[in-house]
Amino acid sequence: GGGSDSLEGPSKTAATNAEVPVPWSRFSAWLECVCVVTFDLELGQAIEVHKLRKTSICYLSFPDSYSGCLGDTQFSFRLRQSVGRSSSWFGHEDAYNRDAPVTLQKEHAHFHGYVYFRQVKDASVKRGYFQKSLVVVSRLPFGNLFHSLLQVIAPEYFEKHEPCLETVCNEIDQWPAPVPGQTLNLPVMGVVMQVRILWMEKLFRTNIILIHFSMLFGNLLPAPTVLPSVHELDLFKCFQSVLIHMQMLWELMLLGEPVVVMAPSPTVSSETVLALVSAIAPLRYCGDYRPYFTIHDSEFKEYTTRTQAPPNVILGVTNPFFIKTFHCWPHIIRLGDLKMSGIYTAYKTFLHKDKSFIKRLLKGIQKKRPSEVQSAILRRHLLEQTESFILPLERYLESLMPPQRSMSPWKTPPQIRSFSQDEFMKTLEQAGPQLTLKGDWTGLYRRFFRSPNFDGWYRLRHREMTQKVECLHLEAICAADLLTWNKDKSEVEIVDLILKLREKLVTRKHQLPVKEELLEKLEQSIQTIISSLPEDLQTLLHRQ
Repeated sequence: GGGSDSLEGPSKTAATNAEVPVPWSRFSAWLECVCVVTFDLELGQAIEVHKLRKTSICYLSFPDSYSGCLGDTQFSFRLRQSVGRSSSWFGHEDAYNRDAPVTLQKEHAHFHGYVYFRQVKDASVKRGYFQKSLVVVSRLPFGNLFHSLLQVIAPEYFEKHEPCLETVCNEIDQWPAPVPGQTLNLPVMGVVMQVRILWMEKLFRTNIILIHFSMLFGNLLPAPTVLPSVHELDLFKCFQSVLIHMQMLWELMLLGEPVVVMAPSPTVSSETVLALVSAIAPLRYCGDYRPYFTIHDSEFKEYTTRTQAPPNVILGVTNPFFIKTFHCWPHIIRLGDLKMSGIYTAYKTFLHKDKSFIKRLLKGIQKKRPSEVQSAILRRHLLEQTESFILPLERYLESLMPPQRSMSPWKTPPQIRSFSQDEFMKTLEQAGPQLTLKGDWTGLYRRFFRSPNFDGWYRLRHREMTQKVECLHLEAICAADLLTWNKDKSEVEIVDLILKLREKLVTRKHQLPVKEELLEKLEQSIQTIISSLPEDLQTLLHRQ
């Protein structure tokens, strides 16, 4: 039979000197590993990669036999990090995630796989075909960047094999960290990819990510080729066959409904699922989604059981076996065969279709308007619709914040009021969605409150609001006259205050956006108060 190849960033060893960066730490900021999957006639797909779920990656890295993919094919998949571990968007904060838009944050319970598969006739192989996949696995949802990377390295690898990959991994280990707001040059195999992630700390963080390709010829760099984004797809191409159903698709995504996409190839399957997930940006889709799902997936039994309602997932499939398996699912999108293409569902939209918008896109088809322009129109429409839906919720959340005047440096921070669905509904009469779309907005909000997307959005926003309250409270403490307060207090009260203030400074200094001069003033005040205490207490406090 055939064999298997693999390459992972070599085992990570601790740096012996604090000045020396940990080996492969820069590589790990972008990628988990690089895998090579070959087809073994006796064993099926074979791979040697540690820590990750080998079997799942093997099956997800090859199109199934029904796809008939000859030549080079690119697609993506997503899988859980470990069996039985459910998805969690929260509790994992790092420097990148703090600054990145929610739709581009690293995932800590899932991996993204980006595949470059080659199948060509080869008489020297027992099966008659050369079949191999080069896969990069990452926690970052940077589809465009990693598929562009594969376009550079995969053809070269298929010709030159292992040494080429080792060089690539070493080059990636020299890349700067993925920092939003900075221009990053990412050299690989004589090509420079220039990436800039822009973000705004507004209600909706927007991002523009540009990638420039430029070949290196001495010091001469020709004009770069610009990819408009690190992650955005050609939405128009993905949705062209179902354009008249865009309103329904948007609602299904907003509500986190179970959806199966039946496609003719892993490329169409994965692009469509990712396009659906992005349709509610800048909201994060908080259900599970699988751009390419196979019968060998470890969640296959969990997601195909008949004993309970279908879960809140979007599955992209290509195997005709799934037609029977998923026939009872509430929403099925079939692509590929024009006679069968369409959406099979009993769902009735809460809002009416925007007919003028559909006409505009259809007119664009007649006029042969470029796909990227059509995609921009479509993305803008979906963005405005999502923003219009979320704005009333954001306004209501603001009203739950305690007033700034209630912040006392001598008391614990005031509580954020609880979210009341009924109270929110009453606000819609004065401040409802600012859109021309007519329909049952109230019904849509009530259904949204039961969705994983509301739960994810509310938990994220509540955490941000809690941080804001703590930040305002810390600012109130920093601005207070602690020395005057200190005069008529006992030593026990003063020591207790110092310990609490120190704890607040240590835990919050690096997490909250408080002005540096205020923190310095607070530290000076603490030192002044300590110096006014008896020497034995001063010594005790300086030791802690």
